[in-house]
Amino acid sequence: MTGIAIGLVLLAAVFHAAWNVRLKEAANPLGLAAQAIPVGTVVAAPAVLKLWLAGGRPGLSGLGWVLVGTSVLLELAYLHLLSAAYVRGDVSSVYPVARGTAPLLAVTVGLVLFREQLDWIQLGGILSLLAGIWLVRPPRGRRASLGLALLTGVCIAAYTAIDSRGVRLGPFWLYSWLVFAGLSLALVPFRGVRLRGAPAVGVLIVASYFLVLAALSFSPLALVAPLRESGVVLVALWGVLRLGEREGVWLKLTGAAAVVAGAVLLTVG
Repeated sequence: MTGIAIGLVLLAAVFHAAWNVRLKEAANPLGLAAQAIPVGTVVAAPAVLKLWLAGGRPGLSGLGWVLVGTSVLLELAYLHLLSAAYVRGDVSSVYPVARGTAPLLAVTVGLVLFREQLDWIQLGGILSLLAGIWLVRPPRGRRASLGLALLTGVCIAAYTAIDSRGVRLGPFWLYSWLVFAGLSLALVPFRGVRLRGAPAVGVLIVASYFLVLAALSFSPLALVAPLRESGVVLVALWGVLRLGEREGVWLKLTGAAAVVAGAVLLTVG
């Protein structure tokens, strides 16, 4: 991975952490996302239009449109599950579990379906991910959020795999904007009453997604996906220090670090 790609993914991780914290703080997380994403989509539209005109009005193949539709459905499910998890649990538990599940699932698919082999470093990565998810699991009284966080991770793994293919079937900026345009329409029924901060959240959501897809357009998924998890530690720290999620504080911080370490080990192995 080039230095540019690393910078893009790390910046995306910071943006992603920021909007997840804001979602957790909202009284209606799904409603905030439903209001924010259309704003971010509209803000990005002029730049996308300029690129489209300057690039000779490129389009997507038939398969590209199918992947856009599939990604929209997966993103919609992801937002529903993530919002429900934030209503029921701490961000310092939900976010690391969701983000840690995705690379773990990707490895499982490779082992089961493609008969891939693991070296000792990668095995250490899996053990680190499992340990991290176990350490940050929600406390007993909030276990309802655990299943939701795990399912959120499944959606992350699925739409990341879809998008890694979709961005190579046309300009990444066009593919990503079309995903957000479709998602904006799908979220209309869930907007609810107007919430403060939606424009800023929308810009962060769209920017973080565009940055990751930009990296995916010229870097392998196996390298991009683990680096995205660096935001896990930022979210865990924010939840503990700013939101007062002090129950099991050292377990949460240790687990978040283990999730990041596991993702990195899977990459370098």
